[in-house]
Amino acid sequence: MAEALSSDAPAFERVRARIEAATSAWAAGLTLAEIRDSFEAFLGAGEGAPEVRRTPLTLAGLPACAFDAPGGDAPRVLLYCHGGGFQIGSIRSHAGLMARIALASGMRVIGFDYRLAPEHRFPAAHDDAFAVYRALVEAGETPLALVGDSAGGALALGTAVRARDAGLALPKALVLLSPWLDLTMSGESYTALAEKDIFSRPEQLKAMARTYLGRDTRPDDPAASPVKGDLSGLPSVLVHAGGHDITLDDSHLLARRAGEQSGRVEVEVFPGMCHHFQVFEELPEAAASLARIGAFLRAL
Repeated sequence: MAEALSSDAPAFERVRARIEAATSAWAAGLTLAEIRDSFEAFLGAGEGAPEVRRTPLTLAGLPACAFDAPGGDAPRVLLYCHGGGFQIGSIRSHAGLMARIALASGMRVIGFDYRLAPEHRFPAAHDDAFAVYRALVEAGETPLALVGDSAGGALALGTAVRARDAGLALPKALVLLSPWLDLTMSGESYTALAEKDIFSRPEQLKAMARTYLGRDTRPDDPAASPVKGDLSGLPSVLVHAGGHDITLDDSHLLARRAGEQSGRVEVEVFPGMCHHFQVFEELPEAAASLARIGAFLRAL
């Protein structure tokens, strides 16, 4: 049982109860389509920040949506890559979080729906993320930052690497929330924090990695696990992770490897927080994380 280390213990317990109810339902023999619908409803409940304007778009042939806060700076664009283990998640599931990032940063946030496994295995999600980024660059709207959570963190980092290699304009920063960057899952946090992370389980992520990669791609392939590749020449990176996050060692690995090659990585760990805690807006730590991210982005 995870400790309630949030500064708002009742809110933490409410979040824990919501997670337990949702994950019990997902484990009860639901189809993948039903799990996707349930995940959208679970994370997208209320969708937060109703004052943020939402505008449907199409980018690189994919459904997308722009989130604009009142008085926001629309020319300054953030491209958001949602998480979900490459199998679930969507604009809808992350709409509330993207809206709150738009409010915190005062910038336009663009999210998009990429192809999901098992219907579309590696490198479909990575290809889609890069295609959307390229479309924005070619339209003269190079994102100020690439932002991603969990598996979306791998898409954001991988997109920056591909943009560098393709000679495209780079964003000024990467902002990664509990990034899942190493599909080998070799970090100690995957076992040490397995009983403390109230949101994600190692066996769940291992299954998702196998489903996404299929039989033809090794989990240590840098194209799938970008933290294993060449990280030189990338922009500055801000990482926010939870102290009870099973992917925590991926953040530290990124800090070591990118720090050695580019020297511009900042990792902040929020004690007691689970994987991708920022989606739970009732947690004070989630608000604090987004406020600091907003300040970081405004300073770029």
